[in-house]
Amino acid sequence: MNNDENPRGEQPDRPEPPEQPKSVLPAASDAPAQPPAAEEVSGRQRLLAGLWPPRLSRAQLIVAVLLFGLGLGLAIQVRSAGDDSALRGARQEDLVRILDEVDDRTQRLEDEKQRLDDQRTELENSSDQAEEARKQTLEKERQLGILAGTVAAHGPGITLTISDPSGAVAADMLLDAIQELRAAGAEAIEVNGVRVVANTYFAGEGGDIQVDGKKIEAPYEFKVIGKPQDLEPALNIPGGVVQTLEKEQATAVVERFDDITVDALRPAERPDYARSSSP
Repeated sequence: MNNDENPRGEQPDRPEPPEQPKSVLPAASDAPAQPPAAEEVSGRQRLLAGLWPPRLSRAQLIVAVLLFGLGLGLAIQVRSAGDDSALRGARQEDLVRILDEVDDRTQRLEDEKQRLDDQRTELENSSDQAEEARKQTLEKERQLGILAGTVAAHGPGITLTISDPSGAVAADMLLDAIQELRAAGAEAIEVNGVRVVANTYFAGEGGDIQVDGKKIEAPYEFKVIGKPQDLEPALNIPGGVVQTLEKEQATAVVERFDDITVDALRPAERPDYARSSSP
């Protein structure tokens, strides 16, 4: 460009340099939001979180079931032990007598075992085993005859006499007396002239009682062969036969004897179908 064109000598306008892009910084509001502070958890909440829902292993579950069953069994046993017992109101001397009766029963069983052992030894050692076997067979036949009521018997025992002025004694009461006597070791029993055996039955009400179809009347007299020291206490235990009869306005008198005879007999009956299996 010449001076004519620029008489004032002014410098021509220079193009301004392009603006540099300005770096844009994020505003404070554009910064990422901080997560809110976690709420504080109390000790009770941590305990509940640890207990529920329950986290049980299979082994823990099995142990829990077993402990529950054990506790249930113990509770049932304790409750059963707390039930009313016929001996709860018994006096000390009655309990001692009952204990003596149990000891006597145990002794009888031991004596019977010893007797059988002696018989076996005699058979094994006897020089004439056939004769010894015959003697034992006859003895066994005699014993079975006493039990079956086909032969008379005698020995120590008791009599039980029941008076029933009001006619309140029923057949089941007499049957209870028979059961108590048998449990105490009675070996032969007779009631008003009727021999009592394994299949004997009592029927009827007070004042009209039958034994094996034969009518009997009060007073009812029992003749019993056995150990008197066992038979009498069995009838006099608390809540036993004597006390039950007394509640019905009946009286029961028990007497001991060194030798008593039971001679009421039953006919020997041949079975219709059963036969001996011995050769």
